Amino acid sequence: MNAQEDSSKTFGLRVSLPDGDPFTYLLDEDWAATHWYETQTERDLALQDMQREHEYSRNGDKPALVFAAIQRSHS
Repeated sequence: MNAQEDSSKTFGLRVSLPDGDPFTYLLDEDWAATHWYETQTERDLALQDMQREHEYSRNGDKPALVFAAIQRSHS
């Protein structure tokens, strides 16, 4: 089972494109990916990593993505 599909994990990150982003022509206006984590700490660390300026980026480049921390309830 893929970690992104694991329904036992509670803490998630939804990654999507900002409105009007030209990349939507390639992916789709409603494109989004969700990554799931066992703990809030794991999720928050992954969010920090995704938002940082990566070593292969040009100076000042920032990811043009929208990140949303989410949490599912296990009822």
